[in-house]
Amino acid sequence: MFVATTLVIVCQAITQRLDAFELAGAWTAKADQCSKVFARRGRANQVDFTNFSGAYGGGFLVEADRLRSKFETCTIKARKDDRDSINLVVACANGVMLSNIQFFLKVIDDDTVTRLFPGVDGMDTNYHRCKI
Repeated sequence: MFVATTLVIVCQAITQRLDAFELAGAWTAKADQCSKVFARRGRANQVDFTNFSGAYGGGFLVEADRLRSKFETCTIKARKDDRDSINLVVACANGVMLSNIQFFLKVIDDDTVTRLFPGVDGMDTNYHRCKI
């Protein structure tokens, strides 16, 4: 009985994770600016920010358990997927202090998410996945 119950719980956990939205990648506020915000660099040909990415609206990179902007790297501490929304809690250190930030994302389609700011009208921002 114990083995069967454990197996059911493990299968449910795996299924829930498989259904999670794939957030990894390069995201920018303007889809037509991807090549101006991101570029592949180095021997590993990794995606990174261009020198003047902020001039073109900036963006962010999601890699495994990290979320990066041009000037800050944050560790994803918690993630909860709920149908078409993602709730992230990230810990960011800027050299002076550590802060936890909560991101509410609404999934529009495979390549578009909207960052929501609950309680603040007109602040929502769409982000588009870059194919780099």
